[in-house]
Amino acid sequence: MSLISQHKRFISWYQSKLGISDYGLLWLVFFKGVIVALIVERLVNF
Repeated sequence: MSLISQHKRFISWYQSKLGISDYGLLWLVFFKGVIVALIVERLVNF
């Protein structure tokens, strides 16, 4: 099984587990990216 098909299966499973739409999933990963970027920015400035 290729990496892309595994990733698609994981995303589908995660989305059904949380019960959110495609749009909701996009907002979730957007805010996750913002949080990770802020954490990395804080760690780099130390």
